[in-house]
Amino acid sequence: MNDQAESLRRLTQSSNEKNAKVIAVVSGKGGVGKSNVCLNFAISLSKLGKKVAIFDLDIGMANLDILMGLSSKYHIVDMLENQLTIWDIIEKGPANISYLAGGSGFSSFIQLNEELMQRFFQQLELIGQSFDYIFLDMGAGATKESIQFMLAAHEVFVVTTPEPTAMTDAYAMVKYIHLHDESKPLFLIVNRSETEQEGLRTLASFQRVAKQFLNKELQVLGFLPNDKVVIKAVKSQTPFVIFDEKAKVSLSMRRLVNEYLNDFEKEEERSFGSFIKKMKMLFKENK
Repeated sequence: MNDQAESLRRLTQSSNEKNAKVIAVVSGKGGVGKSNVCLNFAISLSKLGKKVAIFDLDIGMANLDILMGLSSKYHIVDMLENQLTIWDIIEKGPANISYLAGGSGFSSFIQLNEELMQRFFQQLELIGQSFDYIFLDMGAGATKESIQFMLAAHEVFVVTTPEPTAMTDAYAMVKYIHLHDESKPLFLIVNRSETEQEGLRTLASFQRVAKQFLNKELQVLGFLPNDKVVIKAVKSQTPFVIFDEKAKVSLSMRRLVNEYLNDFEKEEERSFGSFIKKMKMLFKENK
């Protein structure tokens, strides 16, 4: 365990100039492929030389480790209860991404005593300079606990499919976040589109509705095709961008990531400390 922790420190601390951007990945309902999108987006960034970590906070339906063919040894709860450091519980995933599991007991995190709360934030502060991006794979829908992570994140990626019920639930999620923070940057990804026309139509329709009823400008990241390669990749417990780099869905993901970096990633200074500060404030307000 200590060897792995030391290896991860060396891997991620190659530059002191990084200041991690925190991105919460959400969906209105389960079964839309949110975790798969999050994982493959993160791996695609890593393949471009970015230092990336994923926190699996989809409590109850956590499946990131399964998608990667891993078995998590430790969780955030272990860190808090057993005096481990955050470097002890971060594990290495495919394409050099780092991975941290929340654990089933993490859903009651908001009820932790003040001492454990402070320890969590102290450990979290240690990794801000070690990554370019930290993704929070949130559970479907919104809970009292999860909304705090969403609101503290620098950006939120909303994943839906063209299915009407998925779009309805995704819109409800967008509305919920917007009502809590009108300035929060929201990005839309449509997964499992049968055709290019369906993908573009779904993106445009969702964007139009958000503008009309919420006066919210959604940033459109793009769509991913409904590719059978995804099912094969899941069965082999290999992320699809690694399983078949030339598959339609892998090429689409690469294009989506490149467009994000070229069109939406701003060079302005961002602060991991601002994420920590907002988290502390939100948890204090809900004690």
